[in-house]
Amino acid sequence: MTDVVKYDFCTMYIYDHYMIVVINEGITLTPEHNNVLLNIVDTYYRNRPFVYITHRINSYSVDPAIYRETSKINNLAGFCVVSSDYKAKRNAEIEKLFLNKPFEIFDSMEEATTWASQVIAD
Repeated sequence: MTDVVKYDFCTMYIYDHYMIVVINEGITLTPEHNNVLLNIVDTYYRNRPFVYITHRINSYSVDPAIYRETSKINNLAGFCVVSSDYKAKRNAEIEKLFLNKPFEIFDSMEEATTWASQVIAD
């Protein structure tokens, strides 16, 4: 791990080729939250591909419009959701329709980080 960055709505764990994000309980993610992501991308992944992994251990909502902005991040190589919760996985299936990048859903962090490494290697 390179760094841990905390915001009022999430904690981001920064690694060389992927980030793991844990959103706080009860948050509603909106397109405005992408400004934080863009700042992190510019700071840690400038001109390097990376994968965004969201570890859904808390309950929160996502405005699907956020994915229109996220899709514009050129060096975002993939996006994945890690959750064992049925509802979170079903919500992710819907969110997947709005992101124009590889998007997967996994039960474990190990599966997600393995997939992230494969996406970066391709």
